[in-house]
Amino acid sequence: MLSTDFVTGSPNWLDLGSPDTTASAEFYRRVFGWDMQSAGPDTRGYAFFQQDGKDVAALGPLTEEGASPAWTVYFQTPDADATVKAAEQAGGAVRVQPMNVMDAGRLACLTDPGGAEFALWQPRAVKGLERVCEPDTLLWVELHTADPAAAGAFYRSLFGWGTEEKEFSVGTYTLISLAGSSGPYAPFGGIAPAPGEGEGEGYGRESRWIPYFLVTDTDATVAKAQESGGSVVAPAADIEDVGRIAWLADQFGAVFGILKPLPREA
Repeated sequence: MLSTDFVTGSPNWLDLGSPDTTASAEFYRRVFGWDMQSAGPDTRGYAFFQQDGKDVAALGPLTEEGASPAWTVYFQTPDADATVKAAEQAGGAVRVQPMNVMDAGRLACLTDPGGAEFALWQPRAVKGLERVCEPDTLLWVELHTADPAAAGAFYRSLFGWGTEEKEFSVGTYTLISLAGSSGPYAPFGGIAPAPGEGEGEGYGRESRWIPYFLVTDTDATVAKAQESGGSVVAPAADIEDVGRIAWLADQFGAVFGILKPLPREA
């Protein structure tokens, strides 16, 4: 399960690249009720999505040549340079070399061998997201890829994640958890086969990381997204032992998931 007690391999940051940050901010305000707070005059338009003054995600203009609007998941590392080197040795590619972000931390942007983009965050002054696993905040991260086994091996080599395959009605799903997790198995995300022909219309079949946000009413959130100019990539559906999910895209095509989890057993 996600928390803000970040350790190596934790999803510790999340941001959206947008061609129109003002319009994107309005979309997510309508859907999740987020406020937007500028990161400052020297950050080239970067801003924080906030809930009650707590950072829950971030937003910035598209900066990479040829980039499409998308959410990017960042994973914690104690040494961005060393993790970049390990990723290259394991078949990954570097899109943005490690760089300091003022005194906030050090980042790098990568692509895994299957083509999914992700990023690294080595925290300094900014430790990471300030609120997760609450309504309208990040709950889960999921990698869709053509080769889940190869992807699992790649990320294990970087972060030491634990993996466990589980069968659901929709097929085999690989749960991922942090190395050294104590107590009951507590996954924070998963790896699934990318949609095939005819599945997830509008989603495409490329590999990608998808953030899921916790909602209290999946169908109502779908309706708000559509009313705000977004679209449905995969309609709301009940997943056994998980909850009610849907895949959505904002008005610029950035894909994200929503989930109303089933109540936990006492």
